[in-house]
Amino acid sequence: QLQIVESGGGLVQPGGSLRLSCAASGFNSDYYAIAWFRQAPGKEREGVSSSSSSDGVTYYSDSVKGRFAISRDNAKNTVYLQMNSLKPEDTAVYYCAAGSTGWGWDREEGYDYWGQGTQVTVSK
Repeated sequence: QLQIVESGGGLVQPGGSLRLSCAASGFNSDYYAIAWFRQAPGKEREGVSSSSSSDGVTYYSDSVKGRFAISRDNAKNTVYLQMNSLKPEDTAVYYCAAGSTGWGWDREEGYDYWGQGTQVTVSK
């Protein structure tokens, strides 16, 4: 069974921080690009960040550059998304996905495995 499980979402005030975790099982995430997507109510799902499978290259959407950081713990087969200086517009369901490159880092078509999502709400 190939599974991805996200955790770490919750309610946080503007300016606060959260760390999301993406735990992979049934496959070695070292061999896959891992990406975080998010979907806010009434909006299309968008790529937030991605970590490449081999060369350590990371990608971020313009809206989160300088505030979010993606990282890997290969020993735990887990990818993290550290989110700092959170804004209300960051409110969304966040999804972790694993796949191969070829479509562009922020294209859903390039990812084979998806988690169930975790809710992040930024509000006073």
